[in-house]
Amino acid sequence: MTWKTTDIPDLTGRRALITGVTGGLGVNTAIELARHGASLVVTARDAKKADEALEHIENEAPGSNVDVISLDLATLADVKRAADEVSAAYEHLDILVNNAGIMFPPKPSKTVDGYELQMGTNHLGHFALTAHLWPLLVKSKARIVSVSSNMHKAADGVDLRTFTPEGSPRRYKRTQAYAESKVSNLLFAIELDRRAKAAGIDVVSVGAHPGYASTNITMTGPSVGGKSLQAMGMHQVSKVIAQSAAAGAWPLLMAATDPSLTGGEYLGPGGPGQWRGRPKLVGTSRTAQDADLANALWAASESAAGVEFSV
Repeated sequence: MTWKTTDIPDLTGRRALITGVTGGLGVNTAIELARHGASLVVTARDAKKADEALEHIENEAPGSNVDVISLDLATLADVKRAADEVSAAYEHLDILVNNAGIMFPPKPSKTVDGYELQMGTNHLGHFALTAHLWPLLVKSKARIVSVSSNMHKAADGVDLRTFTPEGSPRRYKRTQAYAESKVSNLLFAIELDRRAKAAGIDVVSVGAHPGYASTNITMTGPSVGGKSLQAMGMHQVSKVIAQSAAAGAWPLLMAATDPSLTGGEYLGPGGPGQWRGRPKLVGTSRTAQDADLANALWAASESAAGVEFSV
């Protein structure tokens, strides 16, 4: 049976937090959850873009209940500040969509804390956010969605030296760094599910990817340090051949709301190559299922983030 947004159940009384709503996937996920009654907490780095996203959500889902939290995932102190703010403000948080990300900075770039920018933002920031929110998520019996990418299959491992103060000595390759950040998202989602089930905790952790969707990520990452003709060209090509951001959000929405999911699943588009199409359960790479690597990544992430994430 083909999944459609009309299959999303009534979410009245439930609260969802979505990171990165100034981009296509985040705002489209927010709109659809709001249409089905969810109250929203959305995060953004840029106040002006956040206002634009709020206006868009209100236009598409009139009467929606949306709060905005400032969050820079590339600054671990800010991640803790935002998580503390959420934990103090709300009694429950039923859905967490770890969506925000950056792709393909052309030159080696670092987070405020000194980690490679793609790994530090895409994985480490979300790992720390989930850790700081964990008591609230457990209390709420929450659903946690980690957004990965089809490109996770290009990573045959994770260079854990990335999580040390010295960083990895290898030559920076932006596609390799991105792929490793995305397989880390998936390793985290699956390992979180393993640990929650082993502890008897009623939290569901799933992964999802959007396929090839037309979003601003094809411009923002390659434009770190200034816009380039290559970045603008990539962005324009994506507009032509990729599916819409709204369609790209379907796997995220199914992952966040399908009551049949019990944890550990991975969802993506059902079309050829998982590039586009209606969402369904899809397979992962062997690397994403490596339990030893997942444990090592967890420990390295705790150390780098300065947080104990005990499930």
